[in-house]
Amino acid sequence: MRVSARSLAVGWLEGSVEGGQYQWTFCWHFRAGGRLDIYPSLGRALIKEPLQRFLEKHDFQLETGETYAFTVRARI
Repeated sequence: MRVSARSLAVGWLEGSVEGGQYQWTFCWHFRAGGRLDIYPSLGRALIKEPLQRFLEKHDFQLETGETYAFTVRARI
């Protein structure tokens, strides 16, 4: 996961996530009830819940331009 932009005052964080053959962009609106928008929709179900948990736990610690890692465990 890479953070590309954020505004703590307004309450949002943007970035991108890569996993296997998939790549997504996201916008985390932590002051708007914790809404997470992920694009494109292909494979979104695989990443949405783990990404949201990671963001809820670390959102104020994440810095623009930095790369972060987390593990997704799923049974398909």
